[in-house]
Amino acid sequence: MKRIFTAAAVAALSVTSIFASGTKEGSPIKNAMEEPIKVGISKMVTHPALDAIEQGIQDSINESGKDVVFDLQNCNAEMSTAISIAQLFKSQNQDLVIGIATPPAQALASVYSDDDTPVVYAAITDPVAAGLTYAEGEETNVCGVSDLNPISLQVETFVKVTGLKRLGMVYTSGEANGVAMKDRAEEYCEANGIEFVAAAVSNSAEVKSAALSIATRIDGMFIANDNTVVSAISSIDQVCNTYDIPLFNSDITSSTGTNFLMSWGLDYYKVGRLCGDVALQIIDGDSPTDIGAIYLTDIKQFNLYLNMDRAAELGYTFPQDVLDAASMIYENGNLVEK
Repeated sequence: MKRIFTAAAVAALSVTSIFASGTKEGSPIKNAMEEPIKVGISKMVTHPALDAIEQGIQDSINESGKDVVFDLQNCNAEMSTAISIAQLFKSQNQDLVIGIATPPAQALASVYSDDDTPVVYAAITDPVAAGLTYAEGEETNVCGVSDLNPISLQVETFVKVTGLKRLGMVYTSGEANGVAMKDRAEEYCEANGIEFVAAAVSNSAEVKSAALSIATRIDGMFIANDNTVVSAISSIDQVCNTYDIPLFNSDITSSTGTNFLMSWGLDYYKVGRLCGDVALQIIDGDSPTDIGAIYLTDIKQFNLYLNMDRAAELGYTFPQDVLDAASMIYENGNLVEK
């Protein structure tokens, strides 16, 4: 099954799908009428965001009342393991498989490229760069939910609050999501006269040393929803605290326990529930071709957390419009919902 890169169209203020011109021909689940239905889930790594997605998927499907058996696997950020998991699922004749984050999804799409078994992805920032989209009019067994963040707006807001002139970012060089988000942040900086200082890692063990390598050359640290980096966010936090660097983390689920200045991202449990809904659509007869890539573009689907205590430590004041946009405020050691 051939897949090619296509241009992604993301419409504002809506949940949007990119549709190809496939035709529904009944459920692609081979034994959809035979209970239980077997669903394999392959996760990139254990950390709060991906765990929340995994839970959301299961809750959504379980609440449907369907008899479903889940096989939960974790590749621990190893592509070779992700491929082995995909091969295991295929040998087990799983009825539908789900990849949480880019490498597991890519492994599943590759192993099932000669198979009609539906492959659903969750939390893929750039399905195009990840090779998970398809040409218009081409049948596919792959569809899912993107977690593309409004990176330009995030960086713009971070700059507005801090007045930074040099933005630091640690990213995973071997992960399509990490590279795509780094590129978007760098493009914004280049267009707005901000020096962009990046440090690449290949695994979570390298995150702290990467952060240390740029700490004296930056005014602020921006961490996008890069799974490998976020799994080591405590290391980033330690470096930022040592060097009095404001930290912007795009993964709100992992910000608990860190001394972030701003945290702005998706509710990943809701992302998981949406992915579970996609799986249910397929079980009920919809074609992955018709479902396509779903992008979350409603600003209400994003949460902004502000840390007033850290702002006071660093001497920053949040502008009123930023305060008005916040969904949670951390102040005097307490997190309060607005």
